[in-house]
Amino acid sequence: MASLNKVILIGNVGNDPEVRYFDGGGVVARFSVATNERYTTRTGEQVEQTEWFRVEVWNEQAKTVEKYLRKGQQIYVEGRLRTETYTDRDGKERFSLGVRATTFQFLSSGRPDGQEESYQQAPAAQPERPRQQAAPTPQPQSQPAPRQQAAPRPQPAKREPDPVSFESNSGDDDLPF
Repeated sequence: MASLNKVILIGNVGNDPEVRYFDGGGVVARFSVATNERYTTRTGEQVEQTEWFRVEVWNEQAKTVEKYLRKGQQIYVEGRLRTETYTDRDGKERFSLGVRATTFQFLSSGRPDGQEESYQQAPAAQPERPRQQAAPTPQPQSQPAPRQQAAPRPQPAKREPDPVSFESNSGDDDLPF
C-alpha cells in the first residue's frame, strides 16, 4: 500500500534563519513559521489561534534562505514531517515534530530587486546515458525538398458551464464534535 507524508504551509517567518555549515560541505538553515486560524465560537467570540512549525532546508536551498529570508516575511513551504528525539535537561526523552522543506516560495520579497522566487530540491543526479542519433540522409542538391502537409486544425472543445459554487448556511456550531 502506498503512503504519503506531505505538509504545505503558508505563514510568516518567526525568526531569522539559523544557518550551520558542516565540514563535508553540507549546509542547513532552520527557521520557524507561524500559521494563523480565525474562527468564531458558539458564543460569537472571535478567536485567533497560532500554530508554530520548525522548518529546515538543506544545501543550496539553505544558502538561498540565508541570503534572502528574514523574520516577518510570508513564505509558502512544502515538505514532509519529521520526528526528532532528544533528551531534555531533566534527562527525559522528548519528541519534536518538524518540517523538512523540499519546496518553498517567498511570498513577500526579501530580495533587493523585489522579485518573488520559488525553489525546489534538486533531484538526485543520475548519470546520463549517451544517445545515439541516426546520421541525416543527404539530399541531392538538384531536387527540391518535399513539402509537408499541414496538420488539420483541431476543433475547439465545447466549453462546459462554470460549476455552481457551494455555500453552506450552517456554521461550525452545527458540527457534532
